[in-house]
Amino acid sequence: MKNENLYRYILGIADSSLILGQRLGELCGHGPSLETDIALTNISLDLIGQTRSYYQYAAKLIGDGKSEDDIAFLRIEREYLNVLLVEQPNTHFGYVMARQFLFDVYHLMLLSELKNSSDETLAAIAAKGIKEVSYHKRFSGDWIKRLGDGTQESHDKMQDAINDLWRYTDELFTMTEADAEMSRNNSGVDVTRFKEAYYEEVSRLLREATLEVPERKYFQYGGKKGVHTEHMGYLLADLQYMQRAYPNMKW
Repeated sequence: MKNENLYRYILGIADSSLILGQRLGELCGHGPSLETDIALTNISLDLIGQTRSYYQYAAKLIGDGKSEDDIAFLRIEREYLNVLLVEQPNTHFGYVMARQFLFDVYHLMLLSELKNSSDETLAAIAAKGIKEVSYHKRFSGDWIKRLGDGTQESHDKMQDAINDLWRYTDELFTMTEADAEMSRNNSGVDVTRFKEAYYEEVSRLLREATLEVPERKYFQYGGKKGVHTEHMGYLLADLQYMQRAYPNMKW
């Protein structure tokens, strides 16, 4: 395929938003309060809306009459290039907020750089998404502080969640071949440039929330190359069910 690296670069960004949007969508009707429930659902819709824009662009690159739905619903697990962090399950509310915050800080930094892309379509999608993701980060960050500096139980659960999810953070800054190529031609972002700033910002908020910054030296990778955790297959079974059961269904 012409522009193979561009296509894979788009998937690397869009798939993370899709999978995290799906995870948050699973919580609809299960939030700890009505306001929080609605907020999580809206964040899910924001992420899926961004995903649609990316996939529409990717579909044009593929040609052959492919649509955004084909890309979202008709790939196998190894063809999804999302980071491992976003596919982790909704263990409890504090875990959801920890996962969200660790991704949100990265996501906002990514879009802030991507809006300067030489690719006008990617730049436009990023510029449009920044306002939404800024809210996402503020929402999740507030909950990190509220739960971390709350009761002993909420503090312990939040600390456990951060400790568990920390292993997936370094993958955010690994560069695939497609990432490197898009960075060289100024279409994409060299995410390694803001790795240090990411950990500084995350660590600062964790300390404000009276939480300890993990000192883990082992990290887990694979999602950006299509190698996922055991949770991904179950997530895709739900995500793809309607399209697989009723092929080419139109609303």
